[in-house]
Amino acid sequence: MSWNYKKIVISSLLTLAMASHTLAVGLSENQAVEPQHSTDNDGSIYKKKFVIIEGLSEDEWIIRAIWLEENHAFLQSGEIYNKLYEATAKKEYLFKEVSSSIYSKSNVSESLKKLKTWSDLHPEDLTGRRLLLALYMNEKSFKKAEEIGTYLLKHSDKASDLELAANPYLFSGNYKKGIELLNKLYRRTKSEPVLLRIAAIQAQYLKDPKRAIQILETHRRIEDASPEVYKLLLDLYVKEQNLDQVLEVYEDLYEKYPQKEYLGKIIEIYLYNRNFSALINFLELTGGDDDILYDLYKKEKHFKKAKKLCEDFYLNDRDPKWLAEKAILVYEAAEDKNDTKMLEEVVSLFDEAILLGVDDSIYLNYYGYTLIDKELDIERGLEVIAQALEQQPDNSFYLDSQAWGYFKKGECLKAYNIMKKVVEREGLDEPEIKDHWDKIRECQKQIIIGSRS
Repeated sequence: MSWNYKKIVISSLLTLAMASHTLAVGLSENQAVEPQHSTDNDGSIYKKKFVIIEGLSEDEWIIRAIWLEENHAFLQSGEIYNKLYEATAKKEYLFKEVSSSIYSKSNVSESLKKLKTWSDLHPEDLTGRRLLLALYMNEKSFKKAEEIGTYLLKHSDKASDLELAANPYLFSGNYKKGIELLNKLYRRTKSEPVLLRIAAIQAQYLKDPKRAIQILETHRRIEDASPEVYKLLLDLYVKEQNLDQVLEVYEDLYEKYPQKEYLGKIIEIYLYNRNFSALINFLELTGGDDDILYDLYKKEKHFKKAKKLCEDFYLNDRDPKWLAEKAILVYEAAEDKNDTKMLEEVVSLFDEAILLGVDDSIYLNYYGYTLIDKELDIERGLEVIAQALEQQPDNSFYLDSQAWGYFKKGECLKAYNIMKKVVEREGLDEPEIKDHWDKIRECQKQIIIGSRS
């Protein structure tokens, strides 16, 4: 554990130690300075209502000290708190002086001696000992810090003192003892920051990620876990390369906190595993991403479900492309590809889509090829294919559709010349291209033979 990191933790310890002793001073205007007997918390007597130091009242010095603290001038604020403590013997000023010395990294040894002397005189005041523990930690005097931690545990039932007592062991490398105390604290408070700290130490320093996973999983399944617990658990599962558990945790996390980031990870894992059916089930249950669900329906040939989503999309945004999409789905879903009513619906949907401005070459090619292949209107089909080729003149699939149109018209030479380019470019691995090539080439042969006879 780097010392820079340790210092960050020490700062948090100092905050914890001082939390119950925040200095609250009422700032009243125009109050006369007059002698008055007052009793400090520790029983000492001093004569004053406001102490005058170097011409300034106690309130004025406090204002200066607070302003300096807010501007991170801790060396100067510490000097003021020192003056105030010497003048009043109030422990609050001593504690603030000590905290300023820690933040400014100056006069720490002097502050430590002064605080230890005060703590020895006031063994019943645990706040001073808490601050003294933080000072010893800052000085890397872990054994002395352990002694104070032990004292706190004997004389305090505060949960926060368990964490303070654990820190010297953790920073000195005695992780088992430190975790033992943190476990007691977690059992008492169910504090997630404590749990996360235990898990991190188990995984990083005790090299026991399985134990870290176990305690995080127990918390996740019993308590109302925050995203931070899930994220640490995910990090551990990723390092263990346990993708199934990563997916399970993400799904649980998304159920509790439905954010796009988590949904994206879930989809990514399903796609990586090529488990499209499971992803479809997940998206159907959660309604997480209808766009991806629509693409999956088409990929897995769930055309009727895709058609229903397509109709919903059109009702939502009135984008005419969904009419073209629906035309494709109506055709693909049909058991009888020559059904007259079905083909009429397909033509009607495509015509309406084009009329409303759809000119995507993919839709144009699909429509044109359908008109040609089903011999619904070959001329119209060739016109539509020509529009698609204006956008992508070298697209082999569009050229194939055009060649098929000329073949259907009986113009075999035109069909042959176009199809020859397609075959040279794409080969004959695609069954439809091979089928078209065989028929067009046969047609061309017959024309040649006929011309010779």
